[in-house]
Order: sequence, then C-alpha cells, then structure tokens
Amino acid sequence: MIRSILLIKFTPDATDDQIEAFGKALGALPFEGRRHFEFHRDARLTDDAMDAAVIADFDDEETYRAWVADPGHHEVRTRHLDPIRAQRERILFRI
Repeated sequence: MIRSILLIKFTPDATDDQIEAFGKALGALPFEGRRHFEFHRDARLTDDAMDAAVIADFDDEETYRAWVADPGHHEVRTRHLDPIRAQRERILFRI
C-alpha cells in the first residue's frame, strides 16, 4: 500500500469556504483503489506550519499513478486547489 501525505500552504486571500470546498470535493471523488482519505487544517499552534494536510492510502504504485492521472482528480485540483495554492509538499511511502 502507498500512503500519500500532501502538505499545502494557501494564498493569503484564500477563504475558509474555498479551502473547505477543496477538501470536500477531493474527499467526495470516487476512486477505485483509494482506501483511506483525510483532510485536516492546521491547528495554528506555531507560525511556521503548513495550512492543511491531505492523507490518502492507495492499493499500490499503479493505483496512485492512476489517481494522479484521473480526470476527476485533475478537475478538483484545477478548479479548487490551483487558485488558492501557494505551496505544496508531498511524501509518498509504503505501508
């Protein structure tokens, strides 16, 4: 299984509604082989943290690559994330 952790820093003008819409849209996407999904906003306990995390588990590498190429995933990223994303960091590992 592959776990993906995506850390996001939003633009200063990103609204709570935009951020929540992104998390909900991504979580609602049906995708065969995605076994787990979480979207969390930072608790704001420090000044140097990213703004949100997306955690998702996929069956294997092939499934993860299919997720990246999925038209629905692309649509959510383009429509909801790209307009409010300032920075993105990712780590992928086997569990």
